[in-house]
Amino acid sequence: MMTISSSPIRTMQVDNLRIEQYADRRHMGAAAAAAAAQWLKQRLASQNKVRVIFAAAPSQNEFLEELIRYDLDWSRIVAFHMDEYIGLPVGAPQSFAHFLNERLLTRVPFGEVHTIHATEDGAKECARYTSLLQEAPIDAVCLGIGENGHIAFNDPPVADFNDPHTMKVVELDEMCRIQQVNDGCFPNIKDVPTYALTLTILALMAGQRLFCIVPGPTKRRAVTETLHGPINTSCPASLLRTHPSCTLFVDQESLQPSN
Repeated sequence: MMTISSSPIRTMQVDNLRIEQYADRRHMGAAAAAAAAQWLKQRLASQNKVRVIFAAAPSQNEFLEELIRYDLDWSRIVAFHMDEYIGLPVGAPQSFAHFLNERLLTRVPFGEVHTIHATEDGAKECARYTSLLQEAPIDAVCLGIGENGHIAFNDPPVADFNDPHTMKVVELDEMCRIQQVNDGCFPNIKDVPTYALTLTILALMAGQRLFCIVPGPTKRRAVTETLHGPINTSCPASLLRTHPSCTLFVDQESLQPSN
């Protein structure tokens, strides 16, 4: 197994949140993968199954590319993802299930894979997926932060730090939809779905260990607000500062030295 070895160029702590900054997004992704793989191996040594929620976004590419290189007992890992568009045809390349299938879910032999079926009735799918998630605690969440500070599809207008639900149907914020164009997932905003299914903020925060991977200059404002703004729903990711075990991995473009 050949992996990239790197040390952070800077570390810091904001409230409970540990931040590790790397020279570029490739070294950042490799470091996040190494940390996640080490934690998963330790977890597998003490329990029969490990349940992990993954994000699907270009920001995760380097992390996922490195993670699948590790020799883990994947057959004892149960995989979930955190959100999915409503309104895309089955098998659409822009779907998050398709993204993760290509980069992760079909690349290593997971014991169980549970994808979100956004073509089904929204309420029924929320109930089905909630039931799967609640069968046992979630051990780890591998996530990113959106340009508007969202985690999963909890955009500022719909984010709720006291949400009683595990999963819900949401209308996507315009800035969130523009990000999908910026990421190259859709040619223009009119092609981006308006609604999606998402795990709620508290469902993500319930993970025992969080690995948050956020590269690139378009995320700079969101990272700044996450670290230095008030902890409220104007930047949903700000709540990560209260999690007892979350590490934020950034590169030089997403976190400026002056921050």
